[in-house]
Amino acid sequence: MISRRAFLFGSAAAVFCGRKPELTPRERVDLVLAGKEPDRQPFSFWYHFLDENEPGEKHAENTLAFHRKFGTDIVKVMSDYPYPRPEDAWYELEALDNPFPEQIKALEIINRELAGSAHSIETIFNPYKVAEKLSSPEEVARMKDEEPEKLIEALEIITESECNHARKAVAAGVSGVFLAIANADETVLTREEYVKFSEPFDKRIFAAVADAPLNTMHLHGDKVYLDLFYSGWDATVFHYATHSTGVPISEVRRNFEGVIMGGWDYKRILELSNEELRRQWQEARAQAGVKFLLAPGCSAPNESTDEQLRRLVNAVKGSRV
Repeated sequence: MISRRAFLFGSAAAVFCGRKPELTPRERVDLVLAGKEPDRQPFSFWYHFLDENEPGEKHAENTLAFHRKFGTDIVKVMSDYPYPRPEDAWYELEALDNPFPEQIKALEIINRELAGSAHSIETIFNPYKVAEKLSSPEEVARMKDEEPEKLIEALEIITESECNHARKAVAAGVSGVFLAIANADETVLTREEYVKFSEPFDKRIFAAVADAPLNTMHLHGDKVYLDLFYSGWDATVFHYATHSTGVPISEVRRNFEGVIMGGWDYKRILELSNEELRRQWQEARAQAGVKFLLAPGCSAPNESTDEQLRRLVNAVKGSRV
């Protein structure tokens, strides 16, 4: 154990030699949130651990090991525990106070271990996606067309449960929710259908934790209605895939004043050369400005090796903002 005297001596030596002590991940991200230059580009990436059948303690262990191994600046907590399915018809639901108890257990452990050194954000799939997971995309589409009121009633209940979960997650220490929205895309719903069957419910989840500093809109898809998300949401971070959508970050920046997350082409992340990795993040940063968090546009492939993912780390840590 390092003594207090040795610690103070080391800190003084760093100042004397003109070296600034390295920021913690939380401090680095906080500077970005405040619109100030960090010491280097904050970044994160993630993939699914496929541990949804494991207890919360194991999920926490996997998440913390990943963060420590790669030194990510934001701990994006995956959330693959299933929403409880009723015994009868999938849509005969009751609002749940704690729909994902193992996930909450994991969040409590993760944030206790982080001890304020880094922000964590909790992944939540939006109510429409949960309905699809409880039944199927085809069944939800059928109900949307044939029994819209029954579908809306089910979405209301799922939303109430997920709002309860979001509040518990923040109470467990996360800095915001990462709401995965995969249906604001013309290949899934029309613009009008998204506004009717999803937007009000998605907004309610953010509103439930409106004061959280890192609420993140994850807009998944290649043909996303991005303009629906530029204003009117209790979210600080706008996350999307610039390469898949073909929408440059500069266009989003013209319309969104908060933090933009993205920059790396997630579909090609494992085949990009070291130079391409550096070029993509530097171009994204130039377009986004200081309010920017570097990340792939979605999850890295689950089969990614440590060696492949360390290339992302090296692309950033070898450069300064």
